[in-house]
Amino acid sequence: MIDRTRVLRTPRLVLRTFEQGDLDSLHAIRSREDVNRYLYSSPLSRDETAAKLSTRIEQHSTLAEPGDTLLLAVALRGPDGEAGEVIGDVNLEWQHGDHRQAEVGYVLHPEHAGRGFATEATRPLIDLAFTELGVHRVCGRLDGRNAASARVLEKLGMRREAHLRENEYVKGEWTDEVVYAVLVREWEGAASL
Repeated sequence: MIDRTRVLRTPRLVLRTFEQGDLDSLHAIRSREDVNRYLYSSPLSRDETAAKLSTRIEQHSTLAEPGDTLLLAVALRGPDGEAGEVIGDVNLEWQHGDHRQAEVGYVLHPEHAGRGFATEATRPLIDLAFTELGVHRVCGRLDGRNAASARVLEKLGMRREAHLRENEYVKGEWTDEVVYAVLVREWEGAASL
């Protein structure tokens, strides 16, 4: 089981469960139109962000069984190695069923985009899915227009598996969905290089 006490550190980031004190940072991200452009959500009010934060704290801070989703705050790592400013979030959904699948996702504040933070924050979740949850395949799904997100998944070693044309009606328009994935043997093979 992965629980709220787990903190993941990368060279530049700390991934930890959300806390009540994260409201301002989360709202600064989730209230933006540009952040929500390729998401199912729309910009959130402060009250809506507070409700989302409570849900993240209460329901998404453990991975105990298939069906659980872990949502972690992405914070810049301070000189002391501790978490500083929250700049986004990452998630790992352990999917139901016998197929041993998981899905990753990420959202970053645009001021921190283009510096490899999304890749750096997502890599430990993929590794955790393979090494601790024993999944066979990890995928990432995105709006077909989101080229930046596609680059993140490619940098993680995922391959493009599908481009579904106008398969979803989101925010009043038909959108394409693109699916990327990596298998455990591909992940392990890349790690050995």
